[in-house]
Order: sequence, then structure tokens, then C-alpha cells
Amino acid sequence: MARYGFILALICVVAAGLLGIVNTLTSPKILAAAQAEEQAALKEVMPLAAKFTAVKSVADKEVLYYKAFDNQDKLIGFVFKAGGKGYSSVIETLAGIFPDGKISAIKIISLNETPGLGMRVTEDKFTAQFNHQNSLDLSSVEAITGATISSRAVMNSVTKKAQEIKELIKNDPFNGSTPLTIDTEQRRSVDSAQGHAERTEGESKHDK
Repeated sequence: MARYGFILALICVVAAGLLGIVNTLTSPKILAAAQAEEQAALKEVMPLAAKFTAVKSVADKEVLYYKAFDNQDKLIGFVFKAGGKGYSSVIETLAGIFPDGKISAIKIISLNETPGLGMRVTEDKFTAQFNHQNSLDLSSVEAITGATISSRAVMNSVTKKAQEIKELIKNDPFNGSTPLTIDTEQRRSVDSAQGHAERTEGESKHDK
């Protein structure tokens, strides 16, 4: 029994060591992939941004929101994550907003809703309605017929989180009380960039 116990313990030690080695070798790659995916998502909702800076809480270092800067290090907007309970899961949304509080774009980044119904909140037909809407008032965004709970969850979570972000960035222009830093030409560039991204995505789906 002692011999069998020793052999089993030895197997466990070796297996644990191998797992530790694999984790050490793969962790940097996994982290790099996750960071690349995050940056791509941030860029998707704020196309004009050249870089993003995470603003974290002092207590637990949790990311509260991101500041978006252009090539001249000029603040052009903010990006935040919002979560709301849908029909069968929590729906997480990434939203970009301009300094005047208008939404640049949103992207659904996590959900597990009913296939064919709740999953429709990821469709461009729904998410495109948020573009240039007041983040604090999404009454003009139409819910999806048959997926009202899921679509309302996205709308309510974005509005609620936008209100929280407004309080966090009181020293930054947000609600139009100060001159806008996004001019008409830049808005056209945003629309052009978003349109190009949508066309590229559509072509990719067609190829598949």
C-alpha cells in the first residue's frame, strides 16, 4: 500500500510540474492574445482612436473605463463595458462615447441568449441604431420584436453605465456644457471607418 501510495504521489507531482511548465510557457501568449482581442474591440467602437488608456479604481485596480486618444494625444472619447440581465444570460456590451455624450458605436461582447431570438441583439440592424444617440436617452432605439427583454437589457445597461461614467469624468467634457472636441469632419471619418468595417465584415461572411 505504501508503494502504491508513493507511486501515486509521484505521478501527481510530475503531472503538477508539467502543468506548471505548460502554464508558464503559454500564459504570455494567452495574455497577448487577450490584449489584442480587447484592443480590436475598443478600436471597433471608437475607430478614430490611436490609443486607449485604462482608468482603474484605486481599491481593486478594476478597469472603470478607457480614455481614447487620437494621433495627437487629444482626448476624443471614452469606452466602457456595460452588463445587463437578458432573457437567459447577462449581456455584456462595449460602448464608445464622444465627449458630448453621444454614442460612437456599441459591440455585444458576451451573451448566451436564445438562438434565433435573443441572439439578434448582435445584428447590425439593432446595434447600428445606437450610433450618435444620446447615451443617457436611448428612447429612439427600437427594441427587437420577439427579443424585447434582451434588447431592453442592452439599452438599459448602456444608459445606466453611461450615467455612472458621467459622474466619474466630471472634469472631462461629456454633456455638451463645454465645446465639443469632435468636429463635423471627424464625425464623417467615424462614419466612413464604421462603414468600411461593416462592409469588410459582410464580405468576410459572404466568403465563408
